Amino acid sequence: MRSLFGVLAFAVSVYLILLLMLYLLQGRMVYLANLPGRTLTATPADIGLEHEDVSLVTVDNEELHGWYIPATNPGGVVLFFHGNAGNISHRLESIEIFNELNLDVLIIDYRGYGQSTGKATEQGTYLDAQAAWDYLVDKRGVAPGDMVIFGRSLGGAVASWLAARTTPGAVILESCFTSGVDMAARLYPFLPARLITRLKYPVKDYVKQLSSPLLVVHSQQDEIIPFDMGQSIFTAAPEPKEIMQLSGDHNGGFLLNRERYQAAIGKFLERHFSSQNR
Repeated sequence: MRSLFGVLAFAVSVYLILLLMLYLLQGRMVYLANLPGRTLTATPADIGLEHEDVSLVTVDNEELHGWYIPATNPGGVVLFFHGNAGNISHRLESIEIFNELNLDVLIIDYRGYGQSTGKATEQGTYLDAQAAWDYLVDKRGVAPGDMVIFGRSLGGAVASWLAARTTPGAVILESCFTSGVDMAARLYPFLPARLITRLKYPVKDYVKQLSSPLLVVHSQQDEIIPFDMGQSIFTAAPEPKEIMQLSGDHNGGFLLNRERYQAAIGKFLERHFSSQNR
């Protein structure tokens, strides 16, 4: 009997230690700035696009690095929030797509990513998003209605937070989760994930507050963030809204479907964005 109690006590101890580690290390598990690395491996010049290095200062004095990539005949500006791994130099294909849609692009690295200072946190990424918005409005004189807020994966959570507090001309959320808590519960069904998850990112709650047209983009074969989360985001959002179904994996679906993907975004913007800005 003592032996049995000893085994149980050991198992409980290991389980509690595991919970504590997961609670404390969530930031390291989610914010993968070092995968594949913080070094910028390319610039828009490598795909033939002019760009300007941009430095932003957040309200808590972190310095963010980004690029401003002008289009030849711009019909607006895309404020681009990328996913949880890598940096802005790994998003050249997306920058090229928006450039071909005649949109300027501002893309930033969150704090702790690329050449930006600091350490990523949920509230920190929100402050980073606000700094980027303020830069476009205050420094470049961009009208809110001339902006498209775009976010992919984790960037969709950041984008939805910003879009719920501002009035952009349009919002695009691609391969996004309903909340950080929902993702944790799905990834760790054997743990009380809803109790120990500190990174909330309640996207579904944010999209309920949108006052801008929304396009949800998600792949039915997404192996990281399931398609039903994209559907739930779409259902929760008010009109006007549209949804586009991709095929392919989480990171490469938009490239596998590039022609259809680019055309669908262009048509969405023609219907809901371009008309109100001209």
